[in-house]
Amino acid sequence: MQRSRTQLVESEGKIYLVTELDQKPNLDHVETVSGTRDQFYMDWEIADTRKARPQQRRLFFALLNDIMDWSVTPQDYLKSLFYLQYQIYTDGKQISLSDVTTSSVSDANQLLDLVIDFMFEWRVPFKKGYELLPRDQEYYLFECCRHRVCMICGNRADIHHVDVIGAGMNRTHVDHTKRHVMSVCRRHHSELEQIGAPAFSAKYHVPVDGIKLDVETLKRIGLKGNYSSD
Repeated sequence: MQRSRTQLVESEGKIYLVTELDQKPNLDHVETVSGTRDQFYMDWEIADTRKARPQQRRLFFALLNDIMDWSVTPQDYLKSLFYLQYQIYTDGKQISLSDVTTSSVSDANQLLDLVIDFMFEWRVPFKKGYELLPRDQEYYLFECCRHRVCMICGNRADIHHVDVIGAGMNRTHVDHTKRHVMSVCRRHHSELEQIGAPAFSAKYHVPVDGIKLDVETLKRIGLKGNYSSD
């Protein structure tokens, strides 16, 4: 992992995001993954440097309990396993969720993302951690769509369009990147349409405005369409 320092710079009425790398990037690798040495894409987020929250600790251990019930694996072993995975993912950075931790909210969120990724990938049922999941965050909704898992019950799901597609319109001719979607099984999809979005959101404590997915994710989950980038 290459470390960097990023700052906002204003010049001639425009704001630029300037990233200073701690070492020269491997241009051969850049060319391999992007097809060019001149332009490539980066993911970044503004770090929340506040101390990791007790709620994050409770969610972490609730999710570990779910995995423990599913795999019959001791909690201490799972904790060490995910701490090690975090260390590898962050190129050696340590993490702690104790009361005296120096880890940040962003650090804890990254650890939780690794655990949630694992659970979706291996279809681990969300039980004790269900009510604590940050379902007001786009990441959880994205994972549900990416793995086609119902955001309510965890069963196999369909991709539901929040922005209704007109009757008779061919879905393969639609650019789905411009529409909001959510992942719900047929039973909960029917309930959503029966009682309406506000009542459904209040009953299950989930957002119902959906999210937008990128072309790669839409193609990965098999949602055919007429994408502007093709």
